[in-house]
Amino acid sequence: MKYALVTGGSRGIGKAICIRLAKNGIPVLINYHSNEVAARNVLEEIQSNGGVAYLMQFDVASEQEVSRAIERWENEHPDDYIAYLVNNAGIRRDNLMFMMPEKDWHDVIDVTLNGFYYVTRKLLPKMMMRRHGGRIINMASLSGLKGMPGQTNYSAAKGALIGATKALAQETASRNVTVNAIAPGFIESDMTKDLPQEELEKLVPMNRFGRSEEVAALVGFLCSDEAGYITGEVININGGLYS
Repeated sequence: MKYALVTGGSRGIGKAICIRLAKNGIPVLINYHSNEVAARNVLEEIQSNGGVAYLMQFDVASEQEVSRAIERWENEHPDDYIAYLVNNAGIRRDNLMFMMPEKDWHDVIDVTLNGFYYVTRKLLPKMMMRRHGGRIINMASLSGLKGMPGQTNYSAAKGALIGATKALAQETASRNVTVNAIAPGFIESDMTKDLPQEELEKLVPMNRFGRSEEVAALVGFLCSDEAGYITGEVININGGLYS
């Protein structure tokens, strides 16, 4: 059986992605780092609607935790494999660069970029061995495309993730593994709740923030058979703010 793993799946966009994939009939592994209560709430919502989901706890920034969790799951599910990977985990530590603590720089890079590397590298061999291939979807950002003041660390991490997406797509295409990135603009979620929404909405041609469910719908499509010829792409979902 094919499973999906969604990193940072306990809230916000990650939560919406877990719910959408389960609704589409894909068993989902809900990754979380420390907020078990939130992750369990997602699990219960999926199960109450007839979906299949399980919790998978690890810190994406720790190679040891990633390897241990995935190896344990693979040993317990020898006839199954993770065919869909959504690298969604990410954090913000906004500040002007000259005031930015070194820890804030490294924390953002570790979760977004190194987390992508640790999880993807661990899952790629089995994806590439299987005749049916796989889907890798990386959650980039508007910040990674145009850069945002006060987000040098976040913009650097997301920009690098976009470059990695394009390179990896070429490495895996012949094995039927597609790799794409989604670059959301302003989306209503836990990560944007501290932003001045009314002011920022004036910058968006559609005059509103996006919804997590709209991002999740795009992920659902990219995981479908209909998206099998799409790879190496960065798809904007930002209400016309930047293209």
